[in-house]
Amino acid sequence: MGSDVYEQLAEHLSTLGMGYPVTDDLLEILRHNFSPEEARVALALPTRVAPLHPVPADEIVPRVDLPAEEVIAILERLAERGLLFSAETGSGERGYALQQVGFGFPQLYFWKGEETDTARHMAGLVARYFNRKVTREAYASETQPYRYVPASGSLAPDLQAVLPHHAMETVLDSAREFAVCHCACRMTALLRGRPCGHPTEVCIKFDEMARYVIDRGLGREISREEAGELVALAAEEGLVHFVDNAAGEIKHNCNCCGCACWNVGTLRRRKIPRDAIMATYFLRETEGEDCAGCGACADICPVEAVTMEDDRPVVDLDWCIGCGVCVPRCPSGAAGLRIRDDRPDGLPAERFEELHERILREKGLNREEENR
Repeated sequence: MGSDVYEQLAEHLSTLGMGYPVTDDLLEILRHNFSPEEARVALALPTRVAPLHPVPADEIVPRVDLPAEEVIAILERLAERGLLFSAETGSGERGYALQQVGFGFPQLYFWKGEETDTARHMAGLVARYFNRKVTREAYASETQPYRYVPASGSLAPDLQAVLPHHAMETVLDSAREFAVCHCACRMTALLRGRPCGHPTEVCIKFDEMARYVIDRGLGREISREEAGELVALAAEEGLVHFVDNAAGEIKHNCNCCGCACWNVGTLRRRKIPRDAIMATYFLRETEGEDCAGCGACADICPVEAVTMEDDRPVVDLDWCIGCGVCVPRCPSGAAGLRIRDDRPDGLPAERFEELHERILREKGLNREEENR
């Protein structure tokens, strides 16, 4: 571990379950966002925990060589700026947690949809940091943290009936609170002068994540009905739904494009193998006799996994993500989805925390181990 406090913090953040690989670009991001004293306090927060798992101040204060009042003031300041997650602990105390990859940092600069100088600067830093190597390393566990959810109506009714968790309606019906933010990926592209034209305010948060972004002014509160309308809008735009890779307690839903988004766009450009970063449970199939050969499915495919040969669609099954975007666009009803033959056993976890406990184990991070 380096002697510089920012090097120490980078090493610390790399041991999160959804951790940040250490690079010079990460160090630059940390120096831009944390004072030395703030970095020292951040070092006292645990890493062997699931995302959104706050701990009370009295567990943090003894780990910092500063007066308790100063530590608490710094924790509050970091939380106010969105650099820490904050919420009530299970015992009702105010608690704090490090932001994990995909759960708030550096997305906080883009969720508001603001086009400020700070947001532009962070867009450049973030784009440089999250290259293909860093992205792949950040998601380097056997169990993927996120899964694609097929578009509404793309699964046959009998299949949907036995797999209800693979439907956005089920995800929405299971949530208590809702909020919407701007897509960090498309905002980053916009701020770098590369807008893609798809709507940006379609990133939906649920429950703890919803309450957090509402309280911090990073997103706006919406109803269950509004959330459903946003999901329908995303589907109409040909965007791809993804959520946490668990059956319940889903924390967020992103609606991604092949133009700018970190997962769908990366796969479209064939930068990282499909199964290295996201869970795909379905694949496209075609009823050949019914196919009219119109090419609508090839035109809409967000990862360009469908091509037309002799007026018939050919699906590259190594790159198809089973998003179902092509199915409702098929005028003849020939397009459909089937369960992947090598993933017939369901989801890896029932609950969000169980999912991330599994990821911690796979990465060799002992949750019970005391953090240095």
